[in-house]
Amino acid sequence: MSDFWWRSLRWQLALFVVLAMILGTTDLDEQVARALFFEPGHGWIGAASWWTHDFIHKGGQWLIRGVVFAAACMWLASFIDDSLLRWRRAAGFTFVAIVLTVGTVGVLKHLTNVNCPWDLIPFGGRYPYAHLFAHRPPSAHLGRCFPAAHSSAGYALMTFYFVFRDRNPRRARIGLFLGIVIGLIFGISQQSRGAHFLSHDIWSAMIAWYVPLTLYCFGFKGELWREVEVPEVLTAATMTVPSSES
Repeated sequence: MSDFWWRSLRWQLALFVVLAMILGTTDLDEQVARALFFEPGHGWIGAASWWTHDFIHKGGQWLIRGVVFAAACMWLASFIDDSLLRWRRAAGFTFVAIVLTVGTVGVLKHLTNVNCPWDLIPFGGRYPYAHLFAHRPPSAHLGRCFPAAHSSAGYALMTFYFVFRDRNPRRARIGLFLGIVIGLIFGISQQSRGAHFLSHDIWSAMIAWYVPLTLYCFGFKGELWREVEVPEVLTAATMTVPSSES
């Protein structure tokens, strides 16, 4: 699986490195935010929107929680209902991949010390703007906004590409498409509220691809749909009973 891992990562990694370097060392983050999402004198265009705050942000959180909960229920049910055995590894992978993706981003948010755009002076906040990797003095405000957690939850749905990769290529492509689209919607919505810059979402997208890919290749060895052995009780019940006629 190491070959598949590298084939599925190399061009994405190259693109990510280029974008991360550009956004991390220039003012492009600020320029994109000003051009698309911030109106001087009025603020962030999505700050007071029901669509961005309630429907996409809060509703999106419940969507991802629902997916994780369903995967956990499917995994647990497979120990009760033998007809669900074939779903056990796929459900377990889905649960772990999404939780691990969002959890990784959550941990990084507490380590990176990056402010949200709405906290920065150029956008009406109280703290100075700094490049993503610029040094911040110990006395600076402790930021908790990088990478972007909400978009990472949407991008984490790319997990379904790996779930169906070997079983149903069409569903796998649909899963990949939905993960990218929902991640973009979540990310753009949060940028419009001033919660994140473009670079925050790009890092989240890369993490949301790397985590399930690595888990799929090295944790589950690419085997989410192993053939399930028929329990001996069921096998015995279906055996042909010898005729008692003489």
